[in-house]
Amino acid sequence: MDIGKLSAQAGHSFTDALCNAQQSHPEAYDAYRTKGLGGSKVSLYAKSTHQLLRAYNEALEAGLPCAIVVDQNHVMPPHFDGSPVVTAVGIGPCKKQDARFITKRFNCVK
Repeated sequence: MDIGKLSAQAGHSFTDALCNAQQSHPEAYDAYRTKGLGGSKVSLYAKSTHQLLRAYNEALEAGLPCAIVVDQNHVMPPHFDGSPVVTAVGIGPCKKQDARFITKRFNCVK
């Protein structure tokens, strides 16, 4: 996907994970919001939908706040034809070391 689409999908994943954390992990949400720092956000590249689904499932199993983003009804050839497609996974807020076993397989977006 192009950089604009990637940015939007990353934004959805950050927001969705944070909103989910507010309900499922209120202590992590409160710590993230009340310190006034906002925490770090990192965009990592996945080579396939399989990698995204694996990361999401591992985050769920580890009890980390997370969200999966499914884009649909958006046409942007050649990759988006309007069909539902997993585009991003958001993990956190959490400590870097808590998600490292998942994130170490990915490279930073460049």
